[in-house]
Amino acid sequence: MAVFGSFSAVRAVPWLWRRAAYAAAGLRGLCPGKGYAVGPAQVRTAQSLPTFGFLLDIDGVLVRGHRVIPAALDAFRRLLNAQGQLRVPVVFVTNAGNILQDSKAQELSALLGFKVEPDQVILSHSPMKLFSQYHGKRMLVSGQGPLVQNAQALGFKNVVTVDELRAAFPVLDMVDLQRRPKTTPLPRNDFPAIEGVLLLGEPVRWETSLQLIMDVLLSNGNPGTGVATAPYPHLPVLASNMDLLWMAEAKMPRFGHGTFLLCLETIYHKVTGRELRYEGLMGKPSILTYQYAEDLIRQQAERRGWAAPIEKLYAVGDNPMSDVYGANLFHRYLQMTQHDRAKELGFGELWKQQPSAAQSCASILVCTGVYSPEAPGSTQPAQGGDEPPFHGHRDFSFSPGLIEASHVVNDVDEAVRLVFRKEGWAS
Repeated sequence: MAVFGSFSAVRAVPWLWRRAAYAAAGLRGLCPGKGYAVGPAQVRTAQSLPTFGFLLDIDGVLVRGHRVIPAALDAFRRLLNAQGQLRVPVVFVTNAGNILQDSKAQELSALLGFKVEPDQVILSHSPMKLFSQYHGKRMLVSGQGPLVQNAQALGFKNVVTVDELRAAFPVLDMVDLQRRPKTTPLPRNDFPAIEGVLLLGEPVRWETSLQLIMDVLLSNGNPGTGVATAPYPHLPVLASNMDLLWMAEAKMPRFGHGTFLLCLETIYHKVTGRELRYEGLMGKPSILTYQYAEDLIRQQAERRGWAAPIEKLYAVGDNPMSDVYGANLFHRYLQMTQHDRAKELGFGELWKQQPSAAQSCASILVCTGVYSPEAPGSTQPAQGGDEPPFHGHRDFSFSPGLIEASHVVNDVDEAVRLVFRKEGWAS
């Protein structure tokens, strides 16, 4: 893309002393660096007001499963001052959603060794707080963990879990022979109709959730009754976390909620001949998530008394199809708004956000998670010149320029050092 074409390349020197620590953490070897050329810059004093901030992914960047990545501890030693406070605004932007915001902040605090506030953490479904038109509707919620608490924290006042729906209509769940009812229960006509579907994260029993969500959509919210023709448009569906894959302790990526959404979309299309439609898709790479993150960066700077506007955002992630794509898409959005062309792209806003001070959002790809130059399915061209498979969501069209990172570095510590050099800050 022309927006990113003016950046020249730079190679990072691998830190050999880290190899033992990386091997102990089960991480791959170092990868070649790529990014902006960073020339000598005047180092600013510690009292300088920051004009940039970080959007940090968590899984594959800071942690792998329950283990902290060694480079993350090095990075935060640079990001914190002598008083243990952040030197620049930082927001943690994760596509995880099966955990409470407070719990995620506590988990990060324990792993990283400094106090992470809940309002520094953006879960994949956090922007659902903006969809107030659905907060009063009776919504079927899918996922795992503290589902009801998460839904209520987002503003939804009347939710029904898949397990509650299954208990009300036992004959709907027939895949597992051991869970089938031994007798046929009496039909119910006292169960209030469901008015929408809320997909917060991957569930545990996919076959049960897929079946019952389909029942709700095909019956217009009355799964205990039969409907001759499936209604279309169907009930509103809100979903978060489109990641097809994510990285934990295993050597290869694991299925994410994006894989579950793919299953649901495929089944719905196969059964009805129509496309499943979403009223809202949240989490990276959605522009709405980055707008939400920028707003939290601004609020964080204001609380710290940093008067200078935060003009540059640096998004660090391990997944080209969510982290890089999303950051580059938001960068393009920021350029469009500067030229009053946002409406041409169809980017709507759900809340009265203050005018954006950010002028750029640079994508930094690390090699400690999903991405590896040598791994199958990486964004490098396949042999024979074939394009790599597109792992993004159906509703986000493939664009090679959007999955090309501004920088490719070994780890998050190298990303922080790169940004500090670029901004003229001592690291």
